[in-house]
Amino acid sequence: MKTIKNEADYNDVISQKKPILLDFYADWCGPCQSLLPTVEKLSKEYEGKIEIQKVNVDQNPELANKYRVRNIPALYFLKDAVMVDKIIGLASESELREKLDRLVE
Repeated sequence: MKTIKNEADYNDVISQKKPILLDFYADWCGPCQSLLPTVEKLSKEYEGKIEIQKVNVDQNPELANKYRVRNIPALYFLKDAVMVDKIIGLASESELREKLDRLVE
């Protein structure tokens, strides 16, 4: 799973035709670390269908502000560069899978 480190990385991801899941997190955030194995697993499963990228809010505050991230973990689901859904806080694997499946329909 890749990490968006700067605006150029973000622009590369957004310009793709695939749906996108942006996982906003911080290294010090316990719930973010709890969610990480699930997101990594889904990233492998959906490889080639959905671009799943991590965004560290401490290292990339501009992007966090752009999406008005106030609480983490925050998962933003994008289709055609437009946010179509989001989850704030912890989510189950089944909940994430359901939203990812809807993105690829």
